[in-house]
Parts: sequence; structure tokens; C-alpha cells
Amino acid sequence: MTRMKPLKTPPNEAFWFPGRWIGGISLIFGPLLLLTAALLRLPFHYFYDAQLTAYAEHPALITAAYTCYTLGWLFTWPGVITLARLIGMRLPTLAVIGGTVVVLGLVGRVFHAGIDHLAFQLVDAQGLEAAIRAVDDSYLAFHVVRYFNGMMMVGWLLIAIGAYRAGVMGWFRSIALASMFFLPFGTLKGTRGETVFLLLGLCIAFIPLGIKVLREGPRPSRKAVIWSLAFVIGEALFIWLSIVFPEIMRH
Repeated sequence: MTRMKPLKTPPNEAFWFPGRWIGGISLIFGPLLLLTAALLRLPFHYFYDAQLTAYAEHPALITAAYTCYTLGWLFTWPGVITLARLIGMRLPTLAVIGGTVVVLGLVGRVFHAGIDHLAFQLVDAQGLEAAIRAVDDSYLAFHVVRYFNGMMMVGWLLIAIGAYRAGVMGWFRSIALASMFFLPFGTLKGTRGETVFLLLGLCIAFIPLGIKVLREGPRPSRKAVIWSLAFVIGEALFIWLSIVFPEIMRH
């Protein structure tokens, strides 16, 4: 039986994932995308039947809003890991627990976004009344990610406490971050009265930290820039092909 070789100490002990640039950009753009989504959905009642009706009447607007919302959560996780790293320099246990719980909560948010997408497609495929009836009949159906709901709330408290105790954020920005505990969650939840203020609090907590992270350290190497551009161009090409030739997405 082959024995596993021990891990060697990396030559660059300063390396960390996802890195300063991705983490810093995430801290800035993740909250901005979420806030944009909330503002786009503000004119419509937050419950699912009103959201489906809004999609039937304003499909481009609601699609843009929910796209920003999904991208916002997807782009937020590197920022959360970056914050957890900064907290972990002084409070490693709280950083690991808080960061893990928040990221699992983000997974739950993205899962709900998938349900939202399917519900909107039902409006197009079967009509508004049938879509509302389908969502209503299946709203309490079992899915394991439902048990992540508590993590969507508690994680923000843990990481906010860690940010304050580790000196990463002052009391005001830590409270603004902790207020994300109250952000509504669930299938087809639009913008409630407090949603804009809660996401504005996330912006207040994260964006200055993102700017600070980006400013502290050297610029990315030419090799890193080339690889990043290649990835962006490749992804843009894939998106263009999927729009122009949608049949390729069926295979």
C-alpha cells in the first residue's frame, strides 16, 4: 500500500484563497449587485404571487432584478472568505465557524434563486395562474437546503462579532453587517420595506473593506492579468454562443 507523502510547506506562505484581488472585488461588487436587485424589485409587493405577476407584466425588469440578486450572492462568497481570513489572524475559531456558516447560508440563497428561475419559466410555459398554483401547491415541499435557513441568519451575527472583536471593523460597520440577520429569505421573496436598508448596511460594511484589501499589496502580475482576461473572454464567448445558438445548451 502506497504511503501518502507529507504536505510540503509552500514556498509562498502568504498565499491565500481566493486571493486579494478576487476577495476585494467581491467585497465591493457583491453588495452593490444585491442592492441593485432590491431597488429594481421595490415597486412590487414582496410575496410570490405578486412577484410572478410582476414578471408576467415586466419580464425584462424582473429578470434583470433576479439576475442581479443571484449574481450578488454568487459574488459575495469570496468576500466572506476574505473577511474570515482577516478575522482568523486574531480569532481563528470564530473565523472558521462564522465564515463557514455564512457560506452555507449563501448556498441556500442560490438554491432559492434556482427555484425562482423555474417558477418564472412556468409563467412563460404554462401561464401566470398555473405558475402561481404550482408555487402555492409546492411551497412547503421538502428539500434539505431548507435546513440551511438558520445559517442564512446566524452566520452574519457570528462573522460580525468576529469582525468587531478582531478589529477588522468598528462597532458601526459591525452592527450594519450583523443587521443582515433580518434579511428576508425564501422562494420568490421580493423587496420588503427593510430590505433596502439591510443591504445598504452590507454595502457600508463590505465596500470600504474591499477598497482597503485592494489597496494593500502589489498589483497583479502580467501572467495573472493575461489568464484573467483569457477566462473572461472565454466565458463571454460561451455566453454569446448560448444566446445565438440556444440549441447547444440542450446537449
